[in-house]
Amino acid sequence: MALLRILALAGLLTAVTARAENEPPAIKVVGSWLLAASDLPWHGVTPATHGLRLTLIVLRDTAWNPETILAAAKDMVPLLAQCRVRIVAAELRQLAAPRRFRYYQTPVSRELARLAPMPRPAIYFVEDTLNRPAFDAEAIGRANSGNRPELADTIWVAAGTRDLHVALAHELFHVLEDSGAHSDEPNNLMRPETTPENTRLTDSQCAQMRATAERNGLLTLLSNSK
Repeated sequence: MALLRILALAGLLTAVTARAENEPPAIKVVGSWLLAASDLPWHGVTPATHGLRLTLIVLRDTAWNPETILAAAKDMVPLLAQCRVRIVAAELRQLAAPRRFRYYQTPVSRELARLAPMPRPAIYFVEDTLNRPAFDAEAIGRANSGNRPELADTIWVAAGTRDLHVALAHELFHVLEDSGAHSDEPNNLMRPETTPENTRLTDSQCAQMRATAERNGLLTLLSNSK
């Protein structure tokens, strides 16, 4: 009888362990900050034609702080205004998640995006990247998300990225245009190097980006502006 009881307890323990191993990891939103249109004043000389709703995600217990991210979102406004695109809202969500999710690595980050889906386009702020080659920031549009569909329309930014608002605008343009193309024009935002001097966009770049992003549902046409 004692042996049967031991075997039963062992079986129960095995079942509980197996169930725990199959349960998804605990991921939850532990903080939220909203930048409304009134927090993102229009800097364009002509009215905006398209609106952008942006989701920002920061992993807790990384080197990022919300103030830095929100400031960079505000500083992006005049760069996008060149294309008559206005950020109408930007929500920053802080996630508590197991340590492995704090690093950008394709299979792990796919899992995070699948377990905690977010409105797109979405920018994730992580501790670092474990992908090789390593980039400070990486944009995944629809055209280059083939075998990683969970990451479509997302951007992954490592702590320490320099000229943050320029880097974010550069990567966001890649996602909105759904293209990895760069420009060799002087001082263009889409030059391979993101620097404070490289901020300009041409009318043709803007037109292509707006058309693609609107078609993909990432920008909405504004009936009236400012």
